[in-house]
Amino acid sequence: MRLTQYAQGGGCACKIPPGELEDVLAGLGVPAGGEYGGELLVGLETGDDAAVVRIEDGTAVVATADFFTPVVDDPYDWGRIAAANALSDVYAMGGRPLIGVNLLSWPRDVLPYEVARQVLSGGAAVAAEAGCHLAGGHTVNDPEPKYGLAVTGIADPDRLLRNDRGTAGLPLTLTKPLGLGVLNNRHKATGEVFKEAVEVMTRLNAEASRAAVDAGVRCATDVTGFGLLGHLYKLARASGVSAVIDTAAVPYLAGAREAVRDGYVPGGTRRNLGWVAPHTDAGRAGEETLLLLADAQTSGGLLLAGEVPGAPVIGELVPRAEKTLILR
Repeated sequence: MRLTQYAQGGGCACKIPPGELEDVLAGLGVPAGGEYGGELLVGLETGDDAAVVRIEDGTAVVATADFFTPVVDDPYDWGRIAAANALSDVYAMGGRPLIGVNLLSWPRDVLPYEVARQVLSGGAAVAAEAGCHLAGGHTVNDPEPKYGLAVTGIADPDRLLRNDRGTAGLPLTLTKPLGLGVLNNRHKATGEVFKEAVEVMTRLNAEASRAAVDAGVRCATDVTGFGLLGHLYKLARASGVSAVIDTAAVPYLAGAREAVRDGYVPGGTRRNLGWVAPHTDAGRAGEETLLLLADAQTSGGLLLAGEVPGAPVIGELVPRAEKTLILR
């Protein structure tokens, strides 16, 4: 049994394309009045990683949900990856996850429930590692298996990481290497297992988030289905700046370039590149590099407007230029 063969897409590469999603969400932001309780700090406006509401006692509640089809064939690893990916949205806001609930879609007449149990066990293991309660959830019968979490966390409202707080002169730091999308696509096509990719996808962004908050960073996002270029474009656009990327400084997983050369490029990656291309000065970057920079990541790292120990600086924010993204 190969779980990835039961899904049309895989991981965050199965997201609705960013341009289409923005069209769907246009005009849906509703100003919250006092009757709702609390103050909405982060909503739909900038397409940030989670919603944030300030409540009493100087506390902010962070809420998010994320789920996707199998990205690997091992059900336990899929559960771990999906949970780490969902928790990442809270970490990307500078928060700490408190409780998660399972979101499971399952083809009950096709796949045995024992496989679903392994998926849920993987999610529970990562939630426990994060110190996040996992209780209850929701299940539906679905032709495609899907799994993820709805997560609620807390944060200091005065120390949030947001995608609209970037200023010119700040360095850009990336905490995980790129290439997860093309390696996962190769895994789906061939069955090859990439242990380093699994390790990266299951690694929590908790430590990077804490380090960023402690260092005074106030602008960040995580790099998932829209790729580095897509998420950086959203950050720079929301902050009213442009972003310069030093392409030679960007880290990649072993085998990622080979996967691109061999044609294992997800459709989501190509759609990402098409979306940002009109806003990008590609310089001398070739197609291979552009596809890797736009590669649809699953449970990728944090992209910070600032520095944290041990993570490479890959560029900087600059005053708004003709193009939002500039590759060097």
